[in-house]
Amino acid sequence: MRRVASATMALAAAAALTACAPPAAAPQRAAAPQKDYLVFYAAGRHAQAVTAVERAGGTTVGEDARLGYLLARGAGGGFAEGVGADQAIVGVSADRRIGYATAGRGTHQAARPATFPDASSFTKSAAEPLAGRQWDMRMIGADRANAKAPGTKKVLVGVIDTGVDGKHPDIAPNFNRELSRNFVTDRPKDEYGETLDGPCEAEGCKDPADVDDDGHGTHVASTIASPINGIGIAGVAPGVQIVNLRAGQDSGFFFLKPSLDALAYAADIGVDVVNMSYYVDPWLFNCTSNPADTRKQQLEQQAVITGMQRALDYARKKGVTLISALGNGGTDLGHPKVDDQSPGYPKGDEKKREIDNSCVNVPAESAGVISVSAVGPSGRKAIYSDYGVEQTDLAAPGGDILDGQGARADRGILAAAPEHVLRASGRIDAKGNPRGADVVKDCKDGRCSYYQYLEGTSMASPHATGVAAILISRFGKPGRGGLHLDPATTERLLYKTATQKACPTPRRHVYTIYNKTETHECEGDKADNGFYGHGIVDAWKAATTEP
Repeated sequence: MRRVASATMALAAAAALTACAPPAAAPQRAAAPQKDYLVFYAAGRHAQAVTAVERAGGTTVGEDARLGYLLARGAGGGFAEGVGADQAIVGVSADRRIGYATAGRGTHQAARPATFPDASSFTKSAAEPLAGRQWDMRMIGADRANAKAPGTKKVLVGVIDTGVDGKHPDIAPNFNRELSRNFVTDRPKDEYGETLDGPCEAEGCKDPADVDDDGHGTHVASTIASPINGIGIAGVAPGVQIVNLRAGQDSGFFFLKPSLDALAYAADIGVDVVNMSYYVDPWLFNCTSNPADTRKQQLEQQAVITGMQRALDYARKKGVTLISALGNGGTDLGHPKVDDQSPGYPKGDEKKREIDNSCVNVPAESAGVISVSAVGPSGRKAIYSDYGVEQTDLAAPGGDILDGQGARADRGILAAAPEHVLRASGRIDAKGNPRGADVVKDCKDGRCSYYQYLEGTSMASPHATGVAAILISRFGKPGRGGLHLDPATTERLLYKTATQKACPTPRRHVYTIYNKTETHECEGDKADNGFYGHGIVDAWKAATTEP
C-alpha cells in the first residue's frame, strides 16, 4: 500500500570527540503530523466528548452544536481510536474529501436579490431551440408543464454538487448568486502526492460561488431550472431559483464536513428542496462494524452515517425536501454482497469485503431522503441504475446510451455544460466547435452556449427535484425564504403524481451489454417496486393535480 513516509528517527549520537565534551543529546522523535477530525458525540454528552478529545491527546478547535460534533485536532494514527473508545463518542472521521459524484459522460447558501425577472417575463415558448433533443422532458410532461406551472422565484432549489456555472446563458437568469456558497477548498494533490484537483484557478484555491470546474453540478442545475429564454433548453421548473451549495471538489470527490455545512446552511436560509447527486465515500457502503475493517475505519463509517443523518434531519425539520440519486452500480441495494470499491479515497486503498443489507449507501439510504432510480428513453430501468424495493422511492429519466440498438449519445440527458470545462477536456476545438455527438452548441445574437449529454442517476434525481419545485410553487405557503411546504407533503404529492410502472415480465430482466448479459430482479408491485418505486415522476400531473 502506498503511504506517505514519516520522518525516520536519528541514529544514536556518536561518542564525544574529546574527553571533556558534554554527552550527546538524546535523539528527538519527529512530532507526528496533526490532523483534523469530526468527532460526533451522543446526545447530552458534549462535555464528556471534549474530555475524551483531551484524553486522547487532542484539542477541540471548533464545533457544530446543531449537528452534535466537535472539530478536533489530534496527532498520530491512534487518535481516532483513542477518542472513539469513549462511550460518549458515536463516530470519528478525518476531515477530508469522502465522496464521488454519480454520473457518466455520455458514454457508458439573507434576502433574495430584487433584480430577478418573474417567470411571466419570459416567452412562454413550448419549444426552446434544443427542445427536440429533450426526450426526457417529453417523457415526464415537463414540456407541457412549463407553460402552465413553470414555478416561482419564491422557491429556492439547492444544488449540493461540484458547483454551478452561474454565468452560463441558460442558467444565469435563475441563478441566485447572493445566496450561493462554496464550502470547499481545492487541493491540487491527494495524500499520496497524486494529482487530485489539479492547479488552483483562484486565490487561496477557493473558487467563487458561481464556478463549476467539473460540469456535473451545472448539468444538474440546468435540468432543474434552465429558463425559457429562447436559448438552448428549458428545465423541469424554469421559473424557480437555483442556489449553488458546493460541497464537491473539482475532481468530483466530497468532504464530509462541506456536505454537513451545505445541508445546515440550506436549512438556515430557507431552501425548499435540495438535490444530492452524489454518494458520501470513501465507503460506497457504510458498515458500522464490519469485521474486515479496522477500528478506525469502523469509526469513520459510523461518523458518515451519524453525521449525515443529523444534517439531513436538521434540514428536513426546517422544511427542506431531500432528494438523492440512488447510485450507478447496477446493484440491488436490498441484497448487497460484496464491496470492492471502498475505501475509494485515496485511490489504491480499495479492498474486497463481504457486506449485507445493514451496510448503507449515504445519503441515498438515509432516513427522510427521496431516492431516485434512472430510466432510459424506452422507460426501462437503466442498466447502470441501482435498485431495491426498500431503497427506490421514485424513478426519472437518467439516460441510457445502450437502451436500443447499439450505443447512442443522444439517449443521455442533454443539459448545460461550462464552456471552459469542455475546452479543457477536449470536447470542443479551438474554434468552439463540438468534437463529438455528446456536445451540442447553440448560438443566439452572437453568443454561444454549450450543452452535453450525460447519463446517470445523477441526471435522474434533478428531474424529481424539478417536479418537487413545481409542487412547492403551487402549494407552498409564505414562509422563511419565500414559500414553505412541509417535506412530508411534498413527498406525498410526488408519489401521488408519479406514473406507476410495474416490474417487467419476467421480473428477472436480462440486459445485453456488448454481447454480454446481466440480470436484475425486480421485487414489489405496481404501486411500489424496486425498479421504479412509486412510479416515474410526472411534471404535468404536478402542474395540474389538486392537493
